[in-house]
Amino acid sequence: MGGGVERVPHHRTWRSASVALATRTDALGDRPGVRIEQTRRRLARLREAGLVDRITLPRAGRMRVWFPSRYGVQLAGEWPEMRGRRPSRTVSDPTAVRLKAGHALTVTETALAFLQDARRHGDLCRPLDWIPEVHHPTGSGKAVIPDALLYYRRGSDDGDGSTLRAFVEVDRATMGPERLAAKLTAYARLHGYAPTVPGRRPTIQEPALEDWRRRYPLFPRLLFILDSTGPTGAKTRIRALRAAARDPAAFNFLHDVPILAALLTAC
Repeated sequence: MGGGVERVPHHRTWRSASVALATRTDALGDRPGVRIEQTRRRLARLREAGLVDRITLPRAGRMRVWFPSRYGVQLAGEWPEMRGRRPSRTVSDPTAVRLKAGHALTVTETALAFLQDARRHGDLCRPLDWIPEVHHPTGSGKAVIPDALLYYRRGSDDGDGSTLRAFVEVDRATMGPERLAAKLTAYARLHGYAPTVPGRRPTIQEPALEDWRRRYPLFPRLLFILDSTGPTGAKTRIRALRAAARDPAAFNFLHDVPILAALLTAC
C-alpha cells in the first residue's frame, strides 16, 4: 500500500498480497522435469561456444558459479526482451563475480522462489521476467540499480489477469538498517526525476515527463527481501524503513508506490 512500508507475512503470495513469498530452492524455475546433469551438459556446451564461463568458489563442495562472457552479454543484448537494457559493467569479470557471488546467489534464490510460486498458483512468471540490475539514471551521473526488475502476471497468459511489476532489493544484512532505508530516498528521486530536453522548457501545459514513464505505465512497486537477519533483525530493518517513509521529501513517492518487505525463509 502507498504511504508506508507493509510487512508481508511469510505465508502470503503475489496472488493474495501482491508479493510472493521468497523461499530457497535448488530447482531450475522453468523446466521442473530436467535433471541437473542435463543442465550441466547444456552449460558446458554454452561454455564451449564462448557464451558463458565459470568460477569455483573456495568453500565446502567447491560450488561453481556460472556467468555470461562478454560475447554472451553482447549476443543476449540482441534479444527483443533485452533491448535497451544496460548490463552491469562487471557482469563478465571473474573477480567481480567472485566478490559478489554470495549476494548474487541469494538474488537467484529469490528469483526461483517467484517462478515456483507462480507455477503453484497458475500464474505467469518466466525466467526472463526477472531482469537483474536494470540501470535507471537519476541525473548528475547518479543512478538507481535495483537487484532485479520483476514482472509477474496473475492468471495464465491467455486468460484474464493483471501484470504486476516490482523493483526488488535483496538485503543480506551486510549494511546497517539506516543505509538500507536510505534506498527509499534514492527511489523517491527516481520517481520524480524528469530529464531536461535541450532547447525545450517545461510549461504548465507541457510539464517535463518523468524518465520512468518511458519504460513503465506505472512506477513499479518496491519490494525488500530480507535475509540473514533473524526475526529481531528483520523488525529492526523494517522499523528503519518505516522511519525513512516519514520523510516529507518522499511523500509523493510513498503516496503513489506500494512499499513492501518480506523475509527470505527456508522451505
